[in-house]
Amino acid sequence: MNAYFPQRRHRRNRRRPTVRALVQETRVQVQDLIQPLFVRDGTGAPEPIESMPGMYRYPLPALVEECGRIADLGIPAVALFPQIATAHKDAVGRHVREDQNILYRALRAVKAAQPGLWLIADVALDPYTDHGHDGLLTADRDDVDNDATLEVLTELAVREAAAGADWVAPSDMMDGRVAAIRSALDSADHAATGILAYAAKFASAYYGPFREAVGSQTAVTGAPPLDKSTYQLNPANRREAVNDALLDEREGADALMVKPAGPYLDVLQTLRQRTDLPLAAYQVSGEYAQIHAAARLKWLDYTAIRDESLLAIKRAGADMILTYFAAEWAAEQA
Repeated sequence: MNAYFPQRRHRRNRRRPTVRALVQETRVQVQDLIQPLFVRDGTGAPEPIESMPGMYRYPLPALVEECGRIADLGIPAVALFPQIATAHKDAVGRHVREDQNILYRALRAVKAAQPGLWLIADVALDPYTDHGHDGLLTADRDDVDNDATLEVLTELAVREAAAGADWVAPSDMMDGRVAAIRSALDSADHAATGILAYAAKFASAYYGPFREAVGSQTAVTGAPPLDKSTYQLNPANRREAVNDALLDEREGADALMVKPAGPYLDVLQTLRQRTDLPLAAYQVSGEYAQIHAAARLKWLDYTAIRDESLLAIKRAGADMILTYFAAEWAAEQA
């Protein structure tokens, strides 16, 4: 027998499921989750999104029904994203000003049907522009015009708040947009409406399926993805990301978000150490799609890798997780 017997045996706390549960440090709960949903104009059945198995573009009646199911599961919030019809798109996002915009109608309908469900509305112009960028282009169409974009974003945010959004969520990454939106909301008597800032949003390759879902992936079918690196963050820069996020805090954000989640857990953890604001992380469409793809090929255990990915995001410091797995995961816990 080995003469050395360790006094500290860490495996004692791993011996049975009961003790493992007692000493578990991190847990994902239904209350931590936010379900992203896509809404479209028209009627009929929800349209499947090919690159996002199990996800749909919902016409308004089906969206309201789905939000009722989500609320019944105990999920506290949904994030709504519109697919804007091509006929309503132009270079400057004029459809933002239309009261019958499908996003505003969706917010009103869901709030009326599910008043206790927290509604988060995206603030960006990519669903509305025919070029697919998150803002208005400069005169030479070589870049996004930061300050001109702010004027439209503030109008979009105020209209979303008036339609029933509890949080507006600027995802555009323009400089100064949180301060501008906070000022506009307060001036329009929406001081109670919060701002969930996409505070550290990276110019990531993980957004492809989302852009398909909302129809903003490119201005020309078959063209390469749009380069958004003049406003979204460089994936190599953690310090810059933290500085951006802390600036949003100073400008009046009520909560901060890191996007994508899984590839940027280091940013999430660093930001958790630097702010006391609530932190969100967005497990984006590409993360969702790759888990489904690997599981379909039987390379990974679907349930195990899904649950581990959510646990890792929570462990890194997220208070809330936007994930396409939310409703599915919550239903399994019921």
